[in-house]
Amino acid sequence: MDIFLSQPRGFCAGVTRAIEIVELALQRFGAPVYVYHEIVHNQHVVNDLRDKGAVFVNALDEIPAGAITVFSAHGVSKAVVDEAQQRHLEAIDATCPLVTKVHSQAQRFARQGYQLLMIGHAGHEEVVGTMGSVDAPMTLISDMTDVAALHFPADARLAYVTQTTLSLDDTRELIQALSKRYPSIVGPEMDDICYATQNRQSAVRSMAEKVDLVLIVGARNSSNSNRLREVAQRDGVPAHLVQDERDIDPQWLQGVSRVGVSSGASTPEVLVQRVVQALQALHPGTVLHLPGIQEHVLFRIPSILNTTPA
Repeated sequence: MDIFLSQPRGFCAGVTRAIEIVELALQRFGAPVYVYHEIVHNQHVVNDLRDKGAVFVNALDEIPAGAITVFSAHGVSKAVVDEAQQRHLEAIDATCPLVTKVHSQAQRFARQGYQLLMIGHAGHEEVVGTMGSVDAPMTLISDMTDVAALHFPADARLAYVTQTTLSLDDTRELIQALSKRYPSIVGPEMDDICYATQNRQSAVRSMAEKVDLVLIVGARNSSNSNRLREVAQRDGVPAHLVQDERDIDPQWLQGVSRVGVSSGASTPEVLVQRVVQALQALHPGTVLHLPGIQEHVLFRIPSILNTTPA
């Protein structure tokens, strides 16, 4: 059984930056460093940082006053920022700069008097943070039924932003449906879907044409990993999301001569290699590295972590 490895895969620049921020904070200030929500959606990453001294919390009142606190890569609402200030927390923002860009777009539309729509998944940290980044109501659009349920007049002054980790196909359909109902609606088209999400989805779509089965390595609560699985399935290829090699079901491999492997933007490469090794142990074959876009994006680290500790 041959194994095809998609390129690009795994960590994006925003995830790399977020993890580095926690590690640098631990080096500069010492443990514990508190992290509001999972820094990225991958339990392997979270456990590794926890072992180094990071403490993950789901509420700011779990953090001692004045403690070093890191906001996750998914971003937070203005209410969380305000609460952190009230509790005198030393907050370090690890929000992906591309998510921050979406916050800025929403704030600009709000200042210009638009009624706001958010295309995204209910309950996802990025969506909660974005909808809470403006002092104005924002209507969540998750699927076509939400579009049909809108009651704005046809000439309403509407604007939308989108979650960065959505399916390109689904988002395009929703934008087209919104534009049909509200011809004057404004938004960033597909620009809010981050470069890494687009690159990984395109690579999986290309890989799916060559294989009998696709495995996506990623956490079950990772939006972009789930979207990769859906991309392969949409192209008619059986696809499964596995957190690591322990999730592989040998039954999936019966009659399969070519399996494609990719991973979400918050998945460490070590987990991909463990999946590859497990596949080779079950059905020895050649590992083929597919060509793809080489990513060279780097995001700056917050200045507080660039100074030498006293």
